[in-house]
Amino acid sequence: MSPRLKAFIQYSIIVGVTVLLIWFSLRGLVVADGENKLEYLKHTWNAAHKGWLLAMAVIAMMSHVVRAERWRMLMKPAGYHPKFSNSFLSLMVGYLVNLIIPRGGEVSRCYNLFKLDKTPVEISFGTVVVERIIDMICLLVLIAICFFVEADKLLAFIDTLSFSSSNSSKYLILLFIGIGGILFLMLIWWILKKNKTWYERVMKFWKGFKEGLLTIFQLKNNGLFIFYSLLIWLLYFVMSYTVLMAFPSTSALGVHAVLSLFAIGSIAMAAPLPGGTGAYHVLVPQGLVFLYSLPLSDAVAFTFIFHGWQTFIMIVAGALSLLITSFRVKKNLKVD
Repeated sequence: MSPRLKAFIQYSIIVGVTVLLIWFSLRGLVVADGENKLEYLKHTWNAAHKGWLLAMAVIAMMSHVVRAERWRMLMKPAGYHPKFSNSFLSLMVGYLVNLIIPRGGEVSRCYNLFKLDKTPVEISFGTVVVERIIDMICLLVLIAICFFVEADKLLAFIDTLSFSSSNSSKYLILLFIGIGGILFLMLIWWILKKNKTWYERVMKFWKGFKEGLLTIFQLKNNGLFIFYSLLIWLLYFVMSYTVLMAFPSTSALGVHAVLSLFAIGSIAMAAPLPGGTGAYHVLVPQGLVFLYSLPLSDAVAFTFIFHGWQTFIMIVAGALSLLITSFRVKKNLKVD
């Protein structure tokens, strides 16, 4: 099977699952006789307070600005000092790619930065992995806080989610995946040892990647890095609050509801689907209905508008960043 065909099949499966989950979510959107579901979503959008939605867009861009600066900090110990504008553009292009290829944005932003600033891909990719580790720690802490505050409701909600396989079956599947992964890595290593050129390329990449990973231990201002990390997630939390306030059906739910929504939404966004699309549209409405007795139609409409608005912001910012990147790369080529 050719790599292109394999990639096409994998992406088709991802898109198929996403469409299926969105369809499943839309089934819960019950409208009056003669009313169209699209019209209902439009009505929900028209009823939303646009000031709060604009505030969310501003806060979202602020979080991206902080993230771009934090990423730039990680590359300095390795001896690379990309411009802030280049790291920001690359970050936004990565978000755009993530909407199409799950986790593809992590690699694409490194290549984008290389085109703009000649920062080696292996170095920047190592720093991206560091970022993801730090973000995972922050996310787990925040989810833990959410569960501590809303433990009874969230645990009760999780109990309502049906899982077909037993615990023993899950552990057995994980065991097989682990063994398969180890055997696969051993096979790759054997192939590389047989091909000197490939081996040297991989070793070169690994050396740069490891250097990028170790930058976390060489930061000159650890306090500022921690502050940026906490600020990013605080801004994410405030974003969720502004969106709840934007809709009449959710504006009175309070901060506790933001915690629950953030916990459920974060788990859904971790699914290997473009931008969490599909999983988000299923889990969040169920959570709003179960935890806060929100009518299912209102919960589904709220989720579609929330996720759609967030995605629209990423598409616009990402597309503009891609155009600016293209312009700058062409300009640099002319200068050279």
